[in-house]
Amino acid sequence: MNAADKRTPDPARKPPKRVTPQYLENAALHYLERFASSTANLRRVLMRKVARSAEAHGTDREEGARWVEELLARYVRSGLLNDETYARMRTESLHRRGASTRLIAQKLAGKGIGRDEAARALDSLREDVGPDLDLSAALALAKRRRLGPYRRPDQRAAQREKDMAALGRAGFGYEIARRVVDADDPDELLGGDG
Repeated sequence: MNAADKRTPDPARKPPKRVTPQYLENAALHYLERFASSTANLRRVLMRKVARSAEAHGTDREEGARWVEELLARYVRSGLLNDETYARMRTESLHRRGASTRLIAQKLAGKGIGRDEAARALDSLREDVGPDLDLSAALALAKRRRLGPYRRPDQRAAQREKDMAALGRAGFGYEIARRVVDADDPDELLGGDG
């Protein structure tokens, strides 16, 4: 099978719908019912629909882009789309799951959130959680994945290097990974005794 054969549409697959302002609005609302989104991310989702419609039906891409921008502007004015709120919610969610500040910033950038908005979201989280976001996130990840002090005592020494590597791959520095993996009581680390 050559590259051209891979691009031929599946005959059983329905062709994309022709994009209209109403179709884009319905698609945007349906997407926002299921997922929180940044403005840039919703723009990408809708512009993919415009691009597919342009290929299948000859829709004018510039006109489709104008419809998308008008829709996004209306959603921002109404408060349906708010990048600052999205960044704060996404930051909190990722932190709870054990994401490092570096990974959080990368994920936000991938969703079209600028550095300033990401920094404000991280600062807001620091006010709520405390100054050492990476340490608390590393502990959350260790607990979720049963690393270091959350591992069975008889396995800790044998698995130490793997646990350190897992925290390193998650974006945590050596010192934080070492403190978490070697902790006897993880609660003491957050109390400032570590």
